[in-house]
Amino acid sequence: MHINEIIQILLYIILLVLLAPPLGKFMAKVFQGEKNILTPVFGKFESFFYKLMRIDPKEEMKWTTYLWSVIIFKLMGMVIVFLLQITQGWLPLNPQGLPNVHWDLALNTAISFITNTNWQNYGGENTMSYLTQMLGLVVQNFVSAATGFAVMLALIRALVQRQGKTLGNFWVDMVRSTLYVLIPLSVILAIILVSQGVVQTFGSYVTVQTMQGADQVIPLGPAASQIAIKQLGTNGGGFFNVNSAFPFENPTPLTNFLEMLALLLIPAASVYAFGKMIGSKKQARALFAAMLIVFIIGLGVSLYSEYSYNPVLSTAHNMEGKETRFGITNSVLWSVATTDVSNGSVNAMHDSLTPLSGMVSMVNIMLGEIIFGGVGSGLYGMLVFVILTVFISGLMVGRTPEYLGKKIEAFDVKMAILAVLIPSAGILIFSAIAVSLNAGLSSLGNNGPHGLSEILYAFTSTAGNNGSAFAGLNGNTIFYNLTLGVNMLIGRFGVIIPVMAIAGSLVKKNIAPASSGTFATDTPLFVVLLIGVILIVGALTFFPALNLGPIVEHILMLHGVSF
Repeated sequence: MHINEIIQILLYIILLVLLAPPLGKFMAKVFQGEKNILTPVFGKFESFFYKLMRIDPKEEMKWTTYLWSVIIFKLMGMVIVFLLQITQGWLPLNPQGLPNVHWDLALNTAISFITNTNWQNYGGENTMSYLTQMLGLVVQNFVSAATGFAVMLALIRALVQRQGKTLGNFWVDMVRSTLYVLIPLSVILAIILVSQGVVQTFGSYVTVQTMQGADQVIPLGPAASQIAIKQLGTNGGGFFNVNSAFPFENPTPLTNFLEMLALLLIPAASVYAFGKMIGSKKQARALFAAMLIVFIIGLGVSLYSEYSYNPVLSTAHNMEGKETRFGITNSVLWSVATTDVSNGSVNAMHDSLTPLSGMVSMVNIMLGEIIFGGVGSGLYGMLVFVILTVFISGLMVGRTPEYLGKKIEAFDVKMAILAVLIPSAGILIFSAIAVSLNAGLSSLGNNGPHGLSEILYAFTSTAGNNGSAFAGLNGNTIFYNLTLGVNMLIGRFGVIIPVMAIAGSLVKKNIAPASSGTFATDTPLFVVLLIGVILIVGALTFFPALNLGPIVEHILMLHGVSF
């Protein structure tokens, strides 16, 4: 590695650490309904929207009502996005005359975007019209991210209330998250991206002549607006087929750095918003430290693997599948960041990563994407592991499990275990089915352990609502469109439902004052225990499958064998 690449990584981490607290403080004000710097801009519009939709912002919801609001809203979004796709050939803003999308691909895409996965079994520039991209996919980029915020806020309120019954208003949480956080940040980033050369136009594709005299079609479209929210909202769907490796999505070193920073910015700030809302910066710092440590470990392993000597390629610098303009470090940093959050955008092909680097990307998702994680979902996913850690720690030292003064009881632990096991079961069961059927094996781009990694990564990415892929697997078949679609629903709602049940349980409990018997959850010791529980749970669940895939492939690679 060159010194400038090391400096860039340090700058990336430093900026993340510096920007997260002030943004988190602003977000906490928004979520608590306090006046903020944007109130004069959006305050009247917010009130008008509530009147228009007949929403009483002061009305509180029980956890079951809140959960049903989430489910119904997501179901409506899925239907709208599905209908847009299967009728886009007859609708406006389709200058290329792209045909209607086939039903199974349309269903997979609709599920993908309403679950914040943005898994894509299609190439955006040759499949989706401008109208479908804007009215369907971009809108879902905003509201699916806001849904993650809403569930996070419900759980936070459950932790801070004393013997309450309600968890806030889902519709208010959605509006405030979108209006005050997601839209302003997206507008700022989109303007910067356009200034750097990212396309934003309704014009038709342009045909140019290459130096060899051949005709080449240059795709265009309103890309910058979607790219901004796909990064900030941890969505990840690429406007173009090769995602952020395409110059019209990611043209300069500045756009590359800012898009990577946008990946982690809101999830990191959410931790500090949590600390502000519960009145404890120490608790927020403990969670942030755990996330950052695991992030750095994964980044270190990936960089080591990509810069190590590769007997197959006879080089110590693996540039396969990477853009020369970005190089190894920028490609690896992006691959780690995008899989640490539920984003899935890529600026290099993960299928071409070395086995260990590919495994790091996979493990990041398998852990539940709680290493910063998705917008909202990363924090509530981490709090699930906090509950498990508190319970295990209490058993070890003989103390009553508590978190922020709330007793952690059997029901809470059962729901936390379900939130961890349900996505894990989806990954392993569907992967086992895929490797057992011709319909699953016929789409492979590689044989042997790398082929297993392609399948395992696909179901890991969809269950973890990530959306990135190894790219060697052809997912646009009826088998994969349906199985991956079901897996996305399991991965999203298999966590949201138990988390909301935990919130419904915790909100009814009183807050006990700290005593000598209280196990502190804001100390370095707890950070170590939390990281240990996260890694042990991940290892016990997925080590056998990883051993058959990337680990075996790494060992064979050292002997000059590739797949």
